[in-house]
Amino acid sequence: MKSFRLSWFLPLAALGLLSIGSAAAAEKSTAPKSPKPMLSSTVFRWDDLKVRPTPSGERRDVANNPTSTLAVFECHITTLNPGRASHEPHRHPQEELIIVKEGTLEVHINGQTQRAGPGSTFFYATNDAHAVRNVGETRATYWVVNLASAATHNPALHNPAPTLRSGVYEWEKLPPTPTTVGERRAILTGSTVTLAKLSAHASRIGARLAAHGAHRHPDDELVIVREGTLAVTINGESHEAGPGSLLFFASNDLHGMRNAGDVPATYHVIRMVTAETPKVAAK
Repeated sequence: MKSFRLSWFLPLAALGLLSIGSAAAAEKSTAPKSPKPMLSSTVFRWDDLKVRPTPSGERRDVANNPTSTLAVFECHITTLNPGRASHEPHRHPQEELIIVKEGTLEVHINGQTQRAGPGSTFFYATNDAHAVRNVGETRATYWVVNLASAATHNPALHNPAPTLRSGVYEWEKLPPTPTTVGERRAILTGSTVTLAKLSAHASRIGARLAAHGAHRHPDDELVIVREGTLAVTINGESHEAGPGSLLFFASNDLHGMRNAGDVPATYHVIRMVTAETPKVAAK
């Protein structure tokens, strides 16, 4: 009799454990994910970014977080081997910027293609088909910035008349304007489907000169260092950033930059304004 009961008990016990495990797994799979921390002002040094091999080259992840004004700020750096493509042309609701670090890319936008080299900027508007391919004989590396606001996944909040359209801004065709510390190239500025304002420019400053004093502004800002070394202050703390590094300045954080080297420094600046951006700068 004992063996008879045991023979029934063991399968039932196993079934009970399986049910408990399944329930735990189901509970885990349906549990809400913890929200990602908000991105604060940060220096992402090129040498600190982890390199991950991919089938077409390599990738460095930078950030994928909300900010005080953006639902998602995602940034990574892609390297493509000669002849390789990023992916097939695809679409997504977030808006995207690409800046070429090195190499030559063929850019696909809504069925049209164009080549562009180092320093060039690409803008992909909401849901426009896009892709890039390395058409050079050496590796091509570029920074990628994806921006999502509260309006991105809510068509009712989309801007029906954006002033910025998908396009390629070739470095050689951007006229430099002299400044007191070097020169500046205007790249783009205007409204998008999901952002109240998106602007980008490139600055070149002379050796040991400051771009400007420490200051604040309501919009989030991203600075990408192409050449040279910048000495950076964020809320009174000092940092240094060399070629390839990125600087994120959160809304209303005190920040300043100067060229820390003996040769000119070149960097790109991207500024984002959304409906959540404060109207005035903090004092």
